[in-house]
Amino acid sequence: MPDLTGRVVVDLHYHAGPDLYRRRLTSAGAGRAYAEAGGWVVLKSHLTSTAARAWEAREEGLPVSGTLVLNELSGGVHPRAVEQAVFAHGGDAPARLVVHLPTLVGPGHPSALRRTPFHPRLDPDQWRTAPVAGPDGALRPGVTEVLRAARDLPVVLATGHSDREAALRVVDEAVRIGVPRLLLTHATHPMSGFTPADLADLAQVPGLYVEFTALTLLLGQAEPGQLAEVVRAHPRVAFSSDLGQPDQPDVREWLDLSRGWFRAAGLTSAEADAVTRTNPAALLAP
Repeated sequence: MPDLTGRVVVDLHYHAGPDLYRRRLTSAGAGRAYAEAGGWVVLKSHLTSTAARAWEAREEGLPVSGTLVLNELSGGVHPRAVEQAVFAHGGDAPARLVVHLPTLVGPGHPSALRRTPFHPRLDPDQWRTAPVAGPDGALRPGVTEVLRAARDLPVVLATGHSDREAALRVVDEAVRIGVPRLLLTHATHPMSGFTPADLADLAQVPGLYVEFTALTLLLGQAEPGQLAEVVRAHPRVAFSSDLGQPDQPDVREWLDLSRGWFRAAGLTSAEADAVTRTNPAALLAP
């Protein structure tokens, strides 16, 4: 059974098929690619839980763990969906399951118009739901129950495609009830909208990690200098890929690109190691 010890990179966010759209690799293919690179990969799908796929991959000796995205397509915002995914992930998993709050919320992302659907009958827009927090800031039904499940089970609770205000309400409630591991999903992406100053204000929240993705750099939604600002603002930043799209770099290529971005950002070797390996590994530790 592979573990995270001594990995070159721990990628918290890689899309493998099946997913809403066509992906570059299958789960096993992603596991092999990260094994060859000396890494660990967390598989994500907007369509279905990857927990069972991750267990199967680890049984084959591959460095893979899974996620559950609480879209209506995959069970919705219900603690029972979280429990089922934890069971499918395996009792001896060396990494926590990552549970994302819904990603099919609000208007569709423009990049989706350029993607090839995985299944011809699937229209993601038909499955979109309201944000996890309403206009008054109150969390929608089920969210607090999911947070309680995340407190009591070996999982990481991630904010999914929540905007800044909804994510802050989730963080507040998670702190109130004692959720031990939290992840602000691609926090600086325009849909999330956190600034380095915001992240500095959250630096003292126990167990809160911040994700910065390679895809935001590849799409021109951020610059390497912004990565440096985020790293200096918050002590627990994880640099993940958010890749798997057929028209984006493969695993080896994005790792090579990352080294160039880190140099351009002026990150020290210790900072680069922290964001790519030690911080994400600490987040996932059982």
